[in-house]
Amino acid sequence: MLEKTIRINDLYDFYHPLLTPKQQNYMSLYYRNDFSLSEIAEEFNVSRQAVYDTIRRTEQIIEEYEQKLKLYEKFKHRQHLLQQLYNAVELEESKEYVVKVIKKLEKLD
Repeated sequence: MLEKTIRINDLYDFYHPLLTPKQQNYMSLYYRNDFSLSEIAEEFNVSRQAVYDTIRRTEQIIEEYEQKLKLYEKFKHRQHLLQQLYNAVELEESKEYVVKVIKKLEKLD
């Protein structure tokens, strides 16, 4: 469950501008502020089921955005390559190795 929460939070960072204000509010309260479904329902004067349905639909929407756009995947890959570069500099790796990692970074976009 924690892995799912982390993933949804990360995807939300990338894709929240594409969501409706209602979707943004529900997701932010549920995933960022740790509100319960009942607390969100009370805040917006809707049923708990309506909140649940909106959150689940929004999770599916941002997963679909990621399948199509791959922003999060590219971000994670970029972070990994940057870490390789930092490690290469610390370990004084060869220039060829550093250039190889830089070329991988360039191909990401």
